[in-house]
Amino acid sequence: MTKWTTSNIPPQHGRSAVVTGTGGLGFETALALARAGTNVVIAGRNPQKGADAVAAIRNAVSGAQVRFGKLDLANLASIGEFAGQLALEQDGLELLINNAGVMRTPERRETSDGFELQLGTNYLGHFALTAHLLPLLKRGQKPRVVTVGSVAARWGAINFDDLQAERSYKPMQVYSQSKLACIMFAFELSRRSEAAGWDVQSLVAHPGISRTDLIPNGPGWSSVPGFARRYLWFLYQPAWQGALPTLFAATCRATINVEFQRQSRWDFAGGGRNGVRA
Repeated sequence: MTKWTTSNIPPQHGRSAVVTGTGGLGFETALALARAGTNVVIAGRNPQKGADAVAAIRNAVSGAQVRFGKLDLANLASIGEFAGQLALEQDGLELLINNAGVMRTPERRETSDGFELQLGTNYLGHFALTAHLLPLLKRGQKPRVVTVGSVAARWGAINFDDLQAERSYKPMQVYSQSKLACIMFAFELSRRSEAAGWDVQSLVAHPGISRTDLIPNGPGWSSVPGFARRYLWFLYQPAWQGALPTLFAATCRATINVEFQRQSRWDFAGGGRNGVRA
């Protein structure tokens, strides 16, 4: 993204958003949306991190409409509870940003419901969240769902013979599969919305390689990727820049051509560092 910045975001007053993830890209996305006037729910599993994120946004944006919602994407019951609470608090929803995720956990782990952690969190958790929030989205004004993808999806494949990586677990391979699944879900949601007349626009954004805690939270600082993240930090763009494609997808007023989704090739804006697929 070489020309579009947060200064191009049109006023978002009267619109509401749910952003998953309290740090990194999620925080920067929530901050920019709040600055534009959006009523933001920043959702995550750690209440302290959530409170810190809310406080930081309110400190940066006078009068910011932002609150924390407890949400564990690795727990289907938590997802249902979050969606149920949100339905009690508001009548509609304009934006759902499916951003949070886990990456390259060294050993195979499972969600509370027995799914492999990366697939269960990155894809299944957001799938369930979107399904729960769909009634609110349908009642929103020009609603959009933006799913954060990854360049790793280029090398991903859906392994139906070992979908949960029970026989063979390779961290990066499983992560790539989960991100490919996210992209496929976003495209299919767009197709179904168009066919059923839901008027819910579904888009995918690629954030590029950004300076967030995604790597340290997965393989850890002592891993090769963690070492690169710590000592070769200049190779990673700042999180605010990585959030730009998501924000573009969420707020751009231009009509986005759905047919572009159906192309088989994955295209990136901004020379491949990051981009938005619509």
